[in-house]
Amino acid sequence: MLFRSSMTSVQAGKAAAKGIHKVDPEAKVHVRPLADGGEGTVEALVSGMNGTIRKVSVTGPIGKTVVCEYGVIENTGGKTEEKTKNSAQSVLEQAKIMYAQYNYDEAIKLLKSQKDFEKNKDYMDIAAKCQVARAALVEYPIEKITHVFFHTLVKDTSKAFDGDSDSGGYNQVMTTIDEFNKIIQIMYDKGYVMVSPHDMATVNEDGSMSRGKIMLPKGKIPFVLSQDDVSYYHYMDGDGYASRLVLDENGEVKNEYIEDDGTVSVGNYDMVPLIDEFVKQHPDFSYHGRKGILAMTGYNGVLGYRTDIAYKTKENLQDNQREFLEKNPDFDYEADVAAAKKVADAMKANGWEFASHTWGHKNATDSSAEELKADNEKWEAYVAPILGKTDTIIFAFGADIGGWEGYSSDNPKFQYYKSRGYHYYCNVDSSQYFVQLSDQYLRQGRRNLDGYRMYYNPEMLSDLFDVSEVWDSSRPTPVPEM
Repeated sequence: MLFRSSMTSVQAGKAAAKGIHKVDPEAKVHVRPLADGGEGTVEALVSGMNGTIRKVSVTGPIGKTVVCEYGVIENTGGKTEEKTKNSAQSVLEQAKIMYAQYNYDEAIKLLKSQKDFEKNKDYMDIAAKCQVARAALVEYPIEKITHVFFHTLVKDTSKAFDGDSDSGGYNQVMTTIDEFNKIIQIMYDKGYVMVSPHDMATVNEDGSMSRGKIMLPKGKIPFVLSQDDVSYYHYMDGDGYASRLVLDENGEVKNEYIEDDGTVSVGNYDMVPLIDEFVKQHPDFSYHGRKGILAMTGYNGVLGYRTDIAYKTKENLQDNQREFLEKNPDFDYEADVAAAKKVADAMKANGWEFASHTWGHKNATDSSAEELKADNEKWEAYVAPILGKTDTIIFAFGADIGGWEGYSSDNPKFQYYKSRGYHYYCNVDSSQYFVQLSDQYLRQGRRNLDGYRMYYNPEMLSDLFDVSEVWDSSRPTPVPEM
C-alpha cells in the first residue's frame, strides 16, 4: 500500500532487485508481479502470463477522451479455453456412449461429478434422458441368453477352399468375413445386444456365485459372443487368413494380412476389429461396453505372436515351429511377448475378454484330471502373463468335464479348475439356450455359426438369422459331414 499511485508492483519489484544487487551483484532475483484487484492488476496479469499491453482511446466518466490500457493474453488464454472446451466435449461424448449402451447409472454419475453440472444444459439434458430410459428397463432372464461362437474368419475364400487337405475342415468350422458381417448386421437389426457371462452371474468374495441382473429396454435380446483359437496357427499360413492382431498408428486393434507378394496389409480381417468397427457405428450393440470372449490356447502362441516357451528354449519343437524358426533366424522371443501383451491390454481396455481354451487344445472329456492339471499349469505359466488371469474356460471341441446334469462335488476335474479360480464354463450345445447357474459356477452352451451348422441345420439358427440371406456363394457344397 505504501507505493499505491506512485509505482506499480513491477516497478517496485525492479527497484527492490536493484537494491539487492548493489549489496550482492551475484544474487539471482526474479521479479513477479502482484496485484490486489486495484491499480496494477492488468499489468500484473499480463506480465505474469506473457501477454501484451494495448492502448485505446475511450470516453471517460466525465466525457473527456482518455487513453485506456488493456491486456491481451493470447496463447495461454486460448489454450485454457480450448482445453476446458475439449474436456467438456470428452465428458459429453463419454456420457452419450454410456447412454447408448444402456449404462445409465454410470452416465449420470459421470455427469454429476462435473463441477458445472447444474450450469451445463447439455449435461442436464443427457442426465434427464438417462433417468427416463432407466425407468423403462426390464430384466432379461439369464436362462434365455444364447451364446454364439466363431473360429478365425476366412478373408480369401479362394485360398481357404482351394481343395487341399485342409479345405474340407475349413468349410466345416470356419465362417467367411462376408457371412460374419451379414450375420452381425441381421442380429443387430433384430435387437440383439452383446453381454458377458460376468453380467449373467457374479463371483462373491468367498468364491460362491450369485445371479446377475441384465436390464435392457423392452425388445432388446442379450447374447454372448466368443471366438476360438485366435492364435493364427502355423498350419493356416497362406490359406487366406489374417496372420496376427496388431495396433495401428492410432492405437486401434487391427489385423495384419500377408499378400501373395509378401507385402503386409493392415485392416479389419477378423472378428475383433470387425466388431470394434461395428460398435463404433452402433454403440447400442454393446451392453455397458461389452464385446466378445476370445478362447485361447498357447502351444503356437497367442494372437499370432510366437509366445510359447518352446520358441525360446528351442526344446520339444513341433515341425512347424522348427520350420518357423529356420525361416526367421532373427526372431526375437521377448519382443513378440511384449507386442502380444500390448495388443491384449488394448483389447481388454476396449471391452474384450479372454478365456482358457486349454494350452494344448485338450479334449477335457477324454483327459484325466492329472493331464488337465499339467495342461493348465502351462496356460498359467505362458499364456496368463500375456493375456491376464482368467476365470473362464471354454472347452476345446466343446468337450465338457461333466454331463448335462451339472458338476458334482466329487468331480476331480471340476474341483481342480474351481481351485484355480475358474467360475465360468462353456461347452458346445446345439440348443438355443443352455444355462446352468449354481452357487459354484455358471455353465453355458455355445452355438457354432459355421459352414457345417448353416448347411445341415439352418432351421436351428432361425432365431438369429435366415441362412439364405448370409450364405457365401463361394463356399463349396456339399459341406463335408463331420
